[in-house]
Amino acid sequence: MDAPAINPSLDLEDEIERLRKERNAVILAHYYQESEIQHLADFIGDSLQLARAARDTEADIIVFCGVHFMAETAKILNPDRKVLLPDLEAGCSLANGCPGDRFRAWRARHPDAVAISYINCSAEVKAASDLICTSSNAVKMVESVPADKEILFAPDKNLGRWLIKETGRDMILWPGTCIVHETFSHRKLIALKARHPDAKIIAHPECEDHVLDMADYIGSTSRLLEYATTSEFTEFIVATEAGIITQMELKAPDRTFIPAPPEANCACNECPYMRLNTLEKLYLCLRDETPELTMPEELRLAAKAPIDRMLELSASVK
Repeated sequence: MDAPAINPSLDLEDEIERLRKERNAVILAHYYQESEIQHLADFIGDSLQLARAARDTEADIIVFCGVHFMAETAKILNPDRKVLLPDLEAGCSLANGCPGDRFRAWRARHPDAVAISYINCSAEVKAASDLICTSSNAVKMVESVPADKEILFAPDKNLGRWLIKETGRDMILWPGTCIVHETFSHRKLIALKARHPDAKIIAHPECEDHVLDMADYIGSTSRLLEYATTSEFTEFIVATEAGIITQMELKAPDRTFIPAPPEANCACNECPYMRLNTLEKLYLCLRDETPELTMPEELRLAAKAPIDRMLELSASVK
């Protein structure tokens, strides 16, 4: 099906501003979005920050420039508001690799365990979980589980392995990975570090062990941003989705930020799902108030319970 036509004479940024006011809409954007979308957003953040922003908004319409599970979270927290996603095909390899039926079957094999699911999962998986976490609050969520309880962690095994090291808690891990964070080349990272010996390697905990072992600092997207722009160092190799560099350069234009290299000669350190959202799709989304994300109320309420627990437990987490 052909995309709706856009008048080529339109200034899309001006039109988006006009429509946002007319619709009483708020634009929420993840750090991994294209820079032109980040510049237009009312709020930019990581998964935890965006969940809070979605919960607290007073807008009539939420336009979520991110991926499907993020828009689902916004709808779970805002049943009476219209939630729009510029491209409904903006998915997530972690969510796609952990279908709800398989997750429920896995959980049924461990009936006495506490199931913690990374927020990068579907509403179905959230509804079957005891607790949701983001990379910002994952340590706190794991530490909230009584020491005598077995823990299931899904869907990111790399984040899970890092949490085991950080907390000392053994966990049974779902075998999922992020297609972006598993792409960084150990060989190329060593070569890049040799060319920039003073650069600090900063990495998201979704990265594989060979990257985390080389990292000078490991943290969530928001913590990487804070560290890269406020620490005493001035040169950084950034091992996460390259979209975050937009905010790093805005906040610290005098510093140098180098994207960590993927194994292939491609832009594989850019999330292909995040990049499905474009300025043109954002304009059409606001103009036509579609595509809209909806879900059954029973599913929404079941998924909301572990998210509410997460937000309550992580109230002090930045």
